[in-house]
Order: sequence, then C-alpha cells, then structure tokens
Amino acid sequence: MARTSLVTGAGRGIGAAVARRLSGEGHRVALTARSEAELRAVAATLPGESLVLPADLTEPGAVAGLFDAVEAAWSPVEILVANAGSGTATPLHRITDEEWTAALALNLTAPFQCLRRAIPAMRAAGWGRLIVIASTAAKQGEAHLAAYTAAKHGVLGLVRAAAAELARTGVTANAICPAYVDTPMTERTVDAVAERTGRPPAEIRAMLAAKQPIGRMISVAEVADAVSFCVASPAFTGQGLNIDGGTVQS
Repeated sequence: MARTSLVTGAGRGIGAAVARRLSGEGHRVALTARSEAELRAVAATLPGESLVLPADLTEPGAVAGLFDAVEAAWSPVEILVANAGSGTATPLHRITDEEWTAALALNLTAPFQCLRRAIPAMRAAGWGRLIVIASTAAKQGEAHLAAYTAAKHGVLGLVRAAAAELARTGVTANAICPAYVDTPMTERTVDAVAERTGRPPAEIRAMLAAKQPIGRMISVAEVADAVSFCVASPAFTGQGLNIDGGTVQS
C-alpha cells in the first residue's frame, strides 16, 4: 500500500538513500533539507511521486509549515523519517553555548517537533511509523562529540517515550543507530580531525573505518534496509536498532 512519507535531511547521504528506498517501495516521498538544489537532484532519481520542500527545521514555525505543505499536497504524513542531523568534533571544554544550542536544536528539538506534529493524524488513522536516525552515540560516549552525543542520547529517550505512549494505537516509534556511515557528514568529520591534528585525511578515514569490528564504514543502503524493516513491522517499536558492524553489542 502506498503511504505518504516525509524524510528530513533528504538532500544527501542517509536521507537520500532512504528517500530512494521508500520511493522504490511505492510510497510518496516528501523531501526536505536546507538546499533546494540537492533536494531536486535527489527527487530526479526517484521512481515515484515526490515533493520538494526546502526548509531549515531549526527555524521557528518550519516544522509546522512543512507538515502543512505535505497535507495540502497529498495527505497527512504516515511514515516519518527524521534524519536531519549534524555533529562537529570539538573537545568538550571548547564547546560554546552557541554550538551546544545549535546541536540540540537540530538533533533533538527538530525531531521532537516532527514527532509532535505527526502523531495526532497517525493516531487518528490507527497506523503510522515514526523513525528517527540516531547514532551509536545515542548508546555510548564519544570523545570530542559531547553535544552531538548528548542530543542523540536525548532523541533515543524521546523515541522510547513515544513508543510507550503509542503502543496500542498502531503507531510504532523506533530509532536507528548507525556507527560511522560513508556520507558527506563523515567526510566533514574527517576534514575537521585532519585540520586539528595535521594527520592525512586517508589516515583519519582508516581510523574511523577501524572503529567498526567489521573493519569498514556502514553504507547508506544498510541504513535504508533498517528503515524498510521498521516500516514493515507492526511489532517492532521502542527500539534503538544498531546498524554498526558490532560496535555496540546491546
């Protein structure tokens, strides 16, 4: 059955892969991110119906406007994939208040606002899928990523609370927790570490790949596989699903 889906952070990396997967499975896909050009490039690759809605989810009213636009064009959102997120490598004692606030705004507050806006229509319909792309940083501490780690711990708690509230409604809520994924965000991490340490980027990439026991980074397709599973299963809810090559055994 075709469903109305919304993917945040859909202009590249995991979000683009998830959008392609959902479209390939027959769903309508609304895409949002800050860059309209990137969104249109992704939309051009989708086999099914798509809607391009550029937005900065940290701006006041952006989430409400986004959901209003999807409902006006199609119908209420039935599958939400809250993927937009970002982290910067900074020692904890050097994180500014502005950096802390920005990390929580994008990685925790925006997903909260998306869930809050999506839930009423899903409850009324008796079906819905709330999926947040978190991180292994939601389950363990990560040096030099304190703000990102704190936000991802928070978003996993948000998902668990939502699942508990919605358990008998037909709406599921899950977080997907990837380790280091081969994406532009990881490339930015590589560049930041290389600049700070003076080490070659290739060496940094190899170091990040080695953090996974399987000896490589996770692919965006592997994260999209997990999204498909969460959409398909009515009994899988309240979980933080590790897609991490054995990094966090839980």
